[in-house]
Amino acid sequence: MKSVKLSTIALLYVCASGAVHAQEKVLNLYSARHYQTDEALYSDFTKQTGIKINRIEAGENELLERIKNEGANSPADVFLTVDAARLAKADELNLFGKVNSKLLEARIPAHLRTEEWIAFSTRARLIVYNKQAVAPADVQNYEDLANPKLAGKVCVRSGSHPYNLSLGASLLDRLGENKTEAWAKGLVANFARAPKGGDTDQIKSVAAGECGVAIANSYYLARMLRSTKPEDKKVMESIGVVWPNQKTSGAHINVSGGGMLRHAPNKLAAVKFLEYLASDQAQVYFADGNNEWPVVATVKPQNPALEALGKYKAETINVGTLGKLQARVQKIYDRAGWK
Repeated sequence: MKSVKLSTIALLYVCASGAVHAQEKVLNLYSARHYQTDEALYSDFTKQTGIKINRIEAGENELLERIKNEGANSPADVFLTVDAARLAKADELNLFGKVNSKLLEARIPAHLRTEEWIAFSTRARLIVYNKQAVAPADVQNYEDLANPKLAGKVCVRSGSHPYNLSLGASLLDRLGENKTEAWAKGLVANFARAPKGGDTDQIKSVAAGECGVAIANSYYLARMLRSTKPEDKKVMESIGVVWPNQKTSGAHINVSGGGMLRHAPNKLAAVKFLEYLASDQAQVYFADGNNEWPVVATVKPQNPALEALGKYKAETINVGTLGKLQARVQKIYDRAGWK
């Protein structure tokens, strides 16, 4: 009888081991990142681990709605997207599960992760100015953009865009609600035109003289710096770039990141994938392939555009705080008339 029990236990152990082994061989990824360079990330991960990635790509709102509707039956293991606001939205919907990883804790700075999700690359919100219309000394800080001397010179994209909401969350955390609202009202008063377009449009508008100054994501600037198109080279020759708030809080940083989903069927594979994204190889892909800064301090990118943008002081507000404050920021922007 004992031998039967032992055999049964052994069989169960083999089955369990087989299940774990099978679980490690597939990863279901829902990604709102749409960059061709990420293909190298995925293929390298599979090559290193033998884990096949099944990927669904769509807009973040579509993916979040899908994960929410799938509930406990969702096949999704990991959700990746850009911007703290979108990651915070997934967190608010209780979609993430906690990841216990000493490796991630060791490699990812504390302010670039929460208990539920992790940043794997960063971008900065920079000030871009027309060299013929604006003196760089007048736009050294985000706060300067609300100065009346810039009346009729500021171009921005919509105040409801996550990039600008995250910037507002940073200001709200640092300055408080009254000063942030005063800043937003001053900014709106300085608009050269109604907000429209994306960050690349703002950069081109500054170069064309439609406006004197704009806020733009470093990712777009780096992309244009690397471009071989004559029109892009002309744009970059016409503008100057400022790293804001270098004598105070540092430049506002936003992120690209992700986390393991609460109902992930392949949790071991999910953790392995997230740990892989913090590896030297993956961090280099983020930097050299997609013009994003690594979050792992020891990784040194070989991206000429990032090198051209230079060294900078970055803010250290926790990315989770950026996400949590954005509902309040949207109300501030609404009151200020930043549509």
